[in-house]
Amino acid sequence: MARPANWPRMSVADVCQSIVDCVNKTAPVVDGPTRFKMIRTTNVRGGWVDLSSVKYVDEVTFLKWTRRQKPLRGDVILTREAPLGEVGMLRSDDDVFLGQRLVAYRADPRKLDNRFLLYAMLGDDMQGQIRSMGSGATVEHMRVPDCEKLTLRLPPLDVQRRIASMLSAYDDLIENNTRRIAILEEMARRIYEEWFVRFRFPGHEGVRMVASELGLAPEGWRASVLGDILESVRIATRAGDHLSSRRYVPIDCIGRKTLALAEFRPWTEAQSSLVLFEEDDVLFGAMRAYFHKVCVAPFPGVTRTTCFVLRPRKPEFTAFGTMTAFAEPTVDYAAKHAQGATIPYAVWDGSLARMPVLMPPEDLLRRFQSSVSPMLAWVKGALARQNNLRETRDLLLPKLISGELDVSATPGLEALAA
Repeated sequence: MARPANWPRMSVADVCQSIVDCVNKTAPVVDGPTRFKMIRTTNVRGGWVDLSSVKYVDEVTFLKWTRRQKPLRGDVILTREAPLGEVGMLRSDDDVFLGQRLVAYRADPRKLDNRFLLYAMLGDDMQGQIRSMGSGATVEHMRVPDCEKLTLRLPPLDVQRRIASMLSAYDDLIENNTRRIAILEEMARRIYEEWFVRFRFPGHEGVRMVASELGLAPEGWRASVLGDILESVRIATRAGDHLSSRRYVPIDCIGRKTLALAEFRPWTEAQSSLVLFEEDDVLFGAMRAYFHKVCVAPFPGVTRTTCFVLRPRKPEFTAFGTMTAFAEPTVDYAAKHAQGATIPYAVWDGSLARMPVLMPPEDLLRRFQSSVSPMLAWVKGALARQNNLRETRDLLLPKLISGELDVSATPGLEALAA
């Protein structure tokens, strides 16, 4: 087979069927969900195009914005600006279109494996080219004509496919983990709603409904408030070396509508308005609470005062308190009672802490804890599993893309991803 030294350097324009820029104006969006989704720069990151939080348009706008080309599964998307150089591959058949500052690359399958293109664009060689083409004193950006000038070292197609298969095995595991997180969160949410909203808890057939301060409720339940279940822990701290054993989680590291923490930052980036949290605390995004940023802390760390650090008042309140904090009505209540016109902040004392809650009997809380806590524990550990997979993939990526690791000499390499 061809050795890495003989891999020719090719222009992406010569090995892609198309390289298509976005329509360079903002599409008019609509409020409600539709089939037609806009990919923004914030959706493209680390090899993925995340469609969990998008803006929607009507069909007329969609057809107008895809008149040059409709993005398809397997297209590789590059951000030209804000930020420059993020890359992701479209992995679904959703009706999507490019928002501003995005370019789509469609590989010519006779010359280029689209997954190899993705990993090459994530590698140091092409990222260096992208950075060198960036310009702008205020916001670094890449000109559209330069998007076609990128080059890559191109091995034979069969070698491309083998390299791509090795790396994509890790991405497949990451995607499977992501699906499992979603399934477990949905199971926990459904159990919570069945037991504590619809009152279809185990044995409910033998419990009569009686009047309470909060309306009809199962006999033995009592009116309470969120602050009786969770306390807001605010242990202020300063920046410094004493944080070296902790990880920094600002609010933008918390994903929307998922209890799994999305990422964290080095402790050295923690600088001001800091508060400590411990493992199993609930981090609740207080700034713009309507973004629904609520997660379970998988480790001790430090965040900013833009998040509430919530802790169950009793061990048997852990699962119930976590799912109550995560519930849509709680987030809606926090957003509705927020303060501040420009940047609204939820308020704990005297507001969210006073949100009415029906308190079930402790034996039912313990039963819920037993049913749901294993799901929450698996979700809590997702960050470590995902990071291990990404780190291994990122360690292999430059060695494979450059040819430093010869795939012909490593017939068992695929097994590393198993």
